[in-house]
Amino acid sequence: MKKLVLAYSGGLDTSYCIKYLSENNFEVHAVSVNTGGFSEKDIHLLEEKALALGAASYTSLDAQETYYHKVIKYLLFGNILKNNTYPLSVSAERIVQAMALIKYAKEIDASCIAHGSTGAGNDQVRFDTVFQVMAPGIEIITPIRDLQLSRQQEVAYLEEHGIKMQWEKAQYSINKGLWGTSVGGAETLTSDKPLPEGAYPSQLKSEQPQSLRIAFHKGEPVTLNGVEMNPVALIHELEKIASAYAIGRDIHVGDTIIGIKGRVGFEAAAPILLLKAHHLLEKHVLSKWQQHHKEYLASQYGMLLHEGQYLDPFMRNVECFLEDTQKAVTGEVFLTLYPYRFTLDGIQSENDLMHPDFGSYGEMNSGWSATEAKGFIKINAQAQKIHQNINPVSL
Repeated sequence: MKKLVLAYSGGLDTSYCIKYLSENNFEVHAVSVNTGGFSEKDIHLLEEKALALGAASYTSLDAQETYYHKVIKYLLFGNILKNNTYPLSVSAERIVQAMALIKYAKEIDASCIAHGSTGAGNDQVRFDTVFQVMAPGIEIITPIRDLQLSRQQEVAYLEEHGIKMQWEKAQYSINKGLWGTSVGGAETLTSDKPLPEGAYPSQLKSEQPQSLRIAFHKGEPVTLNGVEMNPVALIHELEKIASAYAIGRDIHVGDTIIGIKGRVGFEAAAPILLLKAHHLLEKHVLSKWQQHHKEYLASQYGMLLHEGQYLDPFMRNVECFLEDTQKAVTGEVFLTLYPYRFTLDGIQSENDLMHPDFGSYGEMNSGWSATEAKGFIKINAQAQKIHQNINPVSL
């Protein structure tokens, strides 16, 4: 029998894969990679189900710290929101999961690796790209994609082999992770309908305004309301607090890797708060040109990550740049939470460039005289004056 590692989520597709592959001369080792979406109870149930379906073994890999240090940290440094909306929750997860799976496959000397992606979405590209780059000699098996199976065919096959479980398709598909939760449903298949309140996993529970303090050290979150904790724990705690205000909900409209438009709902209270708080602190402590060049490089980083190009060396180049920009991004950001929204109230930082000793915008200053200001303006306008003289623009 061929030894095979299967990316296992516990859903219908990967459950079918366990049974089908174990019936077709594969020794199936089911592996779930926890990037923030599984509780201890979830993991126990996944193991029970995988073994009942015929897996030779089940393993849960906790990749939350790796996820933060390899990916989330740079999404935060770059203030990256895809199309100025989406914190790249799912696409970022898949890269980390794929790398963890291929590493495990090498450790147990598996000759094959499998996943349950169909032939329609982005995840197949992300998984296969990482697998091919990191382990070109390992065979990639994808039964759902290759056999073009419908849900009805998968359920029928499992029942024929004595597997009777509840496989009703949920009204909303939920993918929970450390950096946000995606929500898909009938409404996201159209262009005109919002998701209803009940579609979101977190519901409004807190209505009284609440003040928050988030401290950053060199761009990384280090304390929440004065309590020091590691970034992964801080993200979980912030999500618990802010999701009770139903903050961080939206619908992202974007492009698939092949360019087809799609919509997906999401809730990402902690990511949105951290990204906006971090961005505000950067506005105070970074130079104009640092911010300018960060924006387009970070946007490119997010695009390539979304499209499964994480292992391209250009990504390491951008990470070096982003990390270098964070040397002065240390300070505390003050926020207030309200139902469905929040405000960024201000910052405190020793590196704040908005220093009164150098003058205040629109007020008196001690850095230059009126004569010097007029001279600067004259020189600054000179190139435009020359162009206008040769190529006059009529008004």
